[in-house]
Amino acid sequence: MDKIKYLDKINSPSDIKNFNDSQLAELAQEIREVLIETVSQNGGHLASNLGAVELTLAIHRSFDSPKDKIVWDVGHQIYTHKLLTGRYEQFHTLRKKDGLSGFSRPDESEHDTFYSGHSSVSISSAYGLSCANSIKGNQHYSVAVIGDGSLTGGLVYEALNNAGRSKSKLIIILNDNEMSISENVGSMARYLAITRSKKRYVTMKDKLERALSMIPFVGKKLADSVFRLKTKIKNLIYKSTMFEDMGIRYMGPIDGHNIEQMCEAIETAKSVKGPVLLHVSTVKGKGYDYAEKSPSVFHGISKFDIDTGEYKNSGVTFGGEFGELMCKMASQDKRICLITAAMSLGTGLEKFSKDYSNRFFDVGIAEEHAVTFASGLSKGGMLPVFAVYSTFLQRCYDQIIHDGALQNQRMVLAIDRAGFVGDDGETHNGLYDVSFLGSIPNVTIYSPSTYDEMKIAFGNAFYRDSDVVAVRYPRGGEYEIPEDFEPSLKTYDLYGEMSDTLIVTYGRIFGPACKAQKQLKDKGISACVLKLNRIRPIDPEAIEIAARSKNIFFFEEGVRSGSVGEKLAATLLQKGYKGSYSLTAVDDCFVKQSSVPQLMKQYGFDADSIAEKVHRGV
Repeated sequence: MDKIKYLDKINSPSDIKNFNDSQLAELAQEIREVLIETVSQNGGHLASNLGAVELTLAIHRSFDSPKDKIVWDVGHQIYTHKLLTGRYEQFHTLRKKDGLSGFSRPDESEHDTFYSGHSSVSISSAYGLSCANSIKGNQHYSVAVIGDGSLTGGLVYEALNNAGRSKSKLIIILNDNEMSISENVGSMARYLAITRSKKRYVTMKDKLERALSMIPFVGKKLADSVFRLKTKIKNLIYKSTMFEDMGIRYMGPIDGHNIEQMCEAIETAKSVKGPVLLHVSTVKGKGYDYAEKSPSVFHGISKFDIDTGEYKNSGVTFGGEFGELMCKMASQDKRICLITAAMSLGTGLEKFSKDYSNRFFDVGIAEEHAVTFASGLSKGGMLPVFAVYSTFLQRCYDQIIHDGALQNQRMVLAIDRAGFVGDDGETHNGLYDVSFLGSIPNVTIYSPSTYDEMKIAFGNAFYRDSDVVAVRYPRGGEYEIPEDFEPSLKTYDLYGEMSDTLIVTYGRIFGPACKAQKQLKDKGISACVLKLNRIRPIDPEAIEIAARSKNIFFFEEGVRSGSVGEKLAATLLQKGYKGSYSLTAVDDCFVKQSSVPQLMKQYGFDADSIAEKVHRGV
């Protein structure tokens, strides 16, 4: 790109407060060029960030960060914010090991208020901040920046319901880039939206209402009548006053690419006593033609060619194979239904959603509802499958217990992105599902290593097992499996000749474990690999095999606490096991962003590390 003119001189948001309109326009263009170039090389969220450039500039022109706290929902629209808060020099490290996060991180900058990676939380957090400010008596604002997609999450409405009863300095900026909240009517609606966002209008309105209220005997009734008339007129124009019915002053929709109009609307929102929702319309992918035409493709994308928009196809993946499998099984069994929480593309269900639309349900960003909804489908005689990323399944713990397992409901959890996810970092790694699902009665868990094993697992889930069944698989494709490995239809497999040394694992670590077994064999150390296909409950035969081994080395791509390795160790101890037992898992920490191969090596799950650990231990 051309020489940087502004970004290398911006150390904090205060540096742009005196920019004129021409400079702001140049800066916006420069930001877009940096975003496109960086994401093309590193991958990341592009379309949402391109749509939020002017919006972010207006926010930082109008508020005083970090005194005013800006809370970004999800955080995949935060790249411009990073560039305006002194992180341009590090921006090329975005999503890389030891580099800038693709989301908000307080340990990265004082301008990042919270970690952000999951949806629909910003209003609750910002409202809490505004109440804290009120208690302390300061006049700072708290600002929640939330996308329209996040409004499908129920936590948003819990927050609005509480915030609407307050007089807090809370401003909610709704970045609407895909849907219209208000079905408004033409130019009159647009004119009134702009008028109602002007500070003079709000000031005059408040003064008029106070003046009417002070008229003896009739003032209060007159003011109420004016308010009711205004509401009826507004209902005719906007069709909806949901936010104001909840006690939130609504303003908009405002053009989110018009910085001057945005700044004026924000100043007006500041003058309102109580919470305000500023509805802003933006174009996802703005400024890059390929992203504007295909915003879903460029929402989260791997490396791509800037000139052609072409990106590297990851080829066959577990998610893709899952989608094909569900289509095939649904064609043979009309009870099979698929549920997703705004992740039809990410979970491989795009084809299913078209071919079996009457049995496909996208519930939006409402994972808790998805599980309870699945319970209803199950009760009605269907075979529901909830396809969800491991990190987002964390929201559903109560529903899995109460609405699934406790009531013996037959449902399948298709858990994508299990284990290390990589570049998205702490908020997205799928390292906890085994631990928390393993604590719930009546839950069966499979963790296949190959596409064929995944097909067997889903067959068992539908037609052999009962109650809640989870099938978990990693992001991307299957790891290399030895040519001489002969899989079985059992709940466990063995690779190599039985010996005193046993390597136990499951999922994608099986591939590196087999390579390690061959490395050890070359060094004269005999070891056998026990692969658990069903990790809960562990097959009693597999436990007996482990009990006869002198040295056991368990490798598990998940948190140690509550892990399969811990439970196997406890079971063996109860059986009087006297041999040595070693568990390699993720200890008490949150795993930071890095590539999956780097993480596998860092945590001791690559072939060399496994071989070295066993070699030292025998």
